[in-house]
Amino acid sequence: MGHGHHHHHDHETPQDAGEARDLSIPDEELSPEQLSRRRVFRRAGLLGAGLTAAGVMGGTQAQPAAATRDEGRGREPRDGYQWLAGDHHIHTQYSSDAVYRVIDQVRHGNAYGLGWMVITDHGGATHAKIGVEKVNPDIVAARQAVKDTLVFQGLEWNIPAAEHGTVFVAPGRGEVETLKEFENSFDGSVKGASSNTPQNEALAIAGLNFLAEAVKRRRVPDALFFANHPARKGIDSPHEIRGWRDAQPSIAVGMEGAPGHQAAGIPKPYGPGGGRGIYDGGPGADSFPGYPAESYKTFGGFDWMTATVGGLWDSLLAEGKPWWITANSDSHWVHGDTSDRGPGSDFNANGRYEDPIYKGVPNFGAGDFWPGFYSRTHVGAQDFSYRAVMEGLRAGRIWVDHGGLISGLVVRARAAGTGQRGVTLGDTLRVRQGARVELAIEITLAGRPNWAQFTPSLARVDVIQGDVTGPASDKDAFTTPNTKVVQSYEVNKNSGTVTFTYQLGAVDRPVYVRLRGTDGKRTAPGLMGAAVDPNGPQIDVYGDADPWKDLWFYSNPIWVLPRR
Repeated sequence: MGHGHHHHHDHETPQDAGEARDLSIPDEELSPEQLSRRRVFRRAGLLGAGLTAAGVMGGTQAQPAAATRDEGRGREPRDGYQWLAGDHHIHTQYSSDAVYRVIDQVRHGNAYGLGWMVITDHGGATHAKIGVEKVNPDIVAARQAVKDTLVFQGLEWNIPAAEHGTVFVAPGRGEVETLKEFENSFDGSVKGASSNTPQNEALAIAGLNFLAEAVKRRRVPDALFFANHPARKGIDSPHEIRGWRDAQPSIAVGMEGAPGHQAAGIPKPYGPGGGRGIYDGGPGADSFPGYPAESYKTFGGFDWMTATVGGLWDSLLAEGKPWWITANSDSHWVHGDTSDRGPGSDFNANGRYEDPIYKGVPNFGAGDFWPGFYSRTHVGAQDFSYRAVMEGLRAGRIWVDHGGLISGLVVRARAAGTGQRGVTLGDTLRVRQGARVELAIEITLAGRPNWAQFTPSLARVDVIQGDVTGPASDKDAFTTPNTKVVQSYEVNKNSGTVTFTYQLGAVDRPVYVRLRGTDGKRTAPGLMGAAVDPNGPQIDVYGDADPWKDLWFYSNPIWVLPRR
C-alpha cells in the first residue's frame, strides 16, 4: 500500500508481499523492493506459504504464519481470538520530557508480556520538524530485533482545543510522511490552537478527517485515535468527545479508561507522593465548566469518566454508539530506574536526547512503570498481525486490567437456553422482542505473581447494565439515568477459573452490559449513589495511593438490541 513516496528506510506492505509471492508476475515487472522480497522468499522456501504482517512489515524477514505463534505467552486462541496485551501510549528520547531509546521500551514491553505497542512521542514543533522522521529507523530496527511484539509508530497529538491523544497508523511506506503531514497541519501546539474556540474544535475534526482520507486513499493501511487522560485537565468537553466519535467513528474509537503514570501516587520518600496518573490539578481557563471537582482525580487508578457508573462513559454508551476504553503506561521515566539522559543532549537542535546512561541513583520521583509492567490493554485479534490488532481495537474486543489482577476474560451475550455461541465484547446481539438473554462470563484468575511479586486475588465481579436511549439531545450531557450495577459475584480466589451466568431476562428494550472487577481493598459507594453503584472504586488519596494495593479490571460493553 502507499503511493510511491520513498524514504531512506525500507518498508514492506501486504501489497508488496503479495505481488512478490505471485509467480504469475515476472521478476522484471516487480519493483526493486518487491524483487528483493521475492528473493528472500525463494531462499527461505516460502513462496506460496501464508505470511503474517509480522513477517512483512518494516523489512523484517518473512516467516510462516505458524512461526509467529507464541504458545508460551498466553497467545493460544481463546474464544476464537488471540488476546494480545498491549499499550498505545509510550514515550522515548524523541519526547522532550522522556529519556529511553525505542528499543529499551520495546524490550521491556516484550519481557512484560506485551504483544503490541505504540510509540507515541509528543507532537510539537521539534517533533513535527525532525523527530517523526528520526524515530522511524529506531522503530523499524525494534521490529526486526523483537519479532514477537508488534511495534506501531504513532504520536501523542496535542488535540486542538483539547487534551492529548494517541494517533497511530499501520506500518507501510506512507507511515512517516502521513504522520508528519498530520502533525504539521493539525497539532494544537504546532498550530497555536490550544484554546477552546469553535475554530480550534473544527481543526481537531479536520485532523480526524485527514486520517480517514489517508486510509481511504491507501496512503496508510489503517489509522486510529484514542483520547488520552481525558479528565485530567477537564478540557475534553462532552460535546468534543461526541464530535470526534461522530465525525469519524472508524478512526476516533475511544479513550484511556485509566491513565498512565500509575506510580505517581506512591508515597514519599519511595515515590513521587502525588496523584495517580498525575491527576493533581484542577480546572483552568479552558476547562469545561460543568465538570465537578472530583473529576480531576482518579478512582482506583481509573479516570472519572470511566470509573463513574452512570457517568460520562455510560452516557456515551447509552447512545448505542461505540466508544472503547484502554489502559496504558504513558511511560516517560520509570519509577526507581537509575538512568539519566546522555551528556551533550540538545533536544531542540537534534529532536532527541542522547542515549541514556547509568546515573547510579534510583529515581523515586518518577511516576511511571515500564510498558506491560502494571497497565495492560487486552485485544482480541484474529491473528498476530498489525492489521488484526487495529481491527480488534476498532471492534471493541478489549478488556483492561492493572497489576495482573486476572489472566483472561471471556464474555458472551447469547439467547438463553439455545446453545448459541452469541457475541463477545464490543459486539451487538440482536434478538426477537422479549427473548430471554444471558451473559456468560469466564474469568481466568491471576494464577501467578505479578511484577510486584504477589499473586492478586479477585474479590468481586460487577455486572453493569444500562438502557440505550439514543443520541443525546444535550451534547454536553455526562450522566445517564438508567445505568447501574445489577449483579455482583463474590470470588475471593487467585487461581483457576471461575464462571458466572447473569440472566438479563426477557429483553424488551435495547440495553448494554459491561463488567468490572476488583481486589476489594478500597471501595466506596459510587458518585451517583449506592443504589447505582454500592461498591465502586474510592477516590485516590493524593500522596498516598500505592497502585498495587488497589487493582481493578474493566471490560468494554456488549449491546443487546431486540427487534421490534
